[in-house]
Amino acid sequence: MPTRSRFLLQPDKRLAFLQGFLQHPREVGSIIPSSRFLERRIVRAAGINDARVIVELGPGTGGTTRALLRAMRRDATLLAIEVNPRFVRLLRRERDPRLIAHEGSAANIVPALRARGFAQADVVLSGIPFSTMQRQLGLEILRSVYDALAEDGVFVAYQVRDRVEGLGRRVFGPAHVQTEILNVPPMRVYRWMKGRAG
Repeated sequence: MPTRSRFLLQPDKRLAFLQGFLQHPREVGSIIPSSRFLERRIVRAAGINDARVIVELGPGTGGTTRALLRAMRRDATLLAIEVNPRFVRLLRRERDPRLIAHEGSAANIVPALRARGFAQADVVLSGIPFSTMQRQLGLEILRSVYDALAEDGVFVAYQVRDRVEGLGRRVFGPAHVQTEILNVPPMRVYRWMKGRAG
């Protein structure tokens, strides 16, 4: 059984997160990691407790990743897809066998899943900042999410700005939206179910 201390964000991870934001502000959605309140809201919105295959896009230094692992079933798998090699190295230090840290683009979810023997995901979560990327790349990532999800799969994106809502509407239809104010900055949490609006 994992100890609580293993899941606490260590100072070097906070520093790595800040450095990642300063070096690549378009790839890192916030200057500080997510609050535990946001993490709990994301876990509930995505239905993590029931999912077998989960994909996390842009896990950063792993704060939300650890929250997902705490909530996941013992037989579930979490594929964390991260473009920043330094963050990938930090994620690979986690000792939970359910976690797979994959270095690559969020636009290539299906090949990453299939390379590990999974046909589809039950849940995809994303903290990557759609507001700072080119519109075409944002749509490409959202189409990748759609293709990766099972027919009743769920996509949850937590964002400071609302750009993902407009992009997501084109791929998934209207989103169900919540706001977590107990986070710095406050975050909107967008939820879509494949094949069903909201």
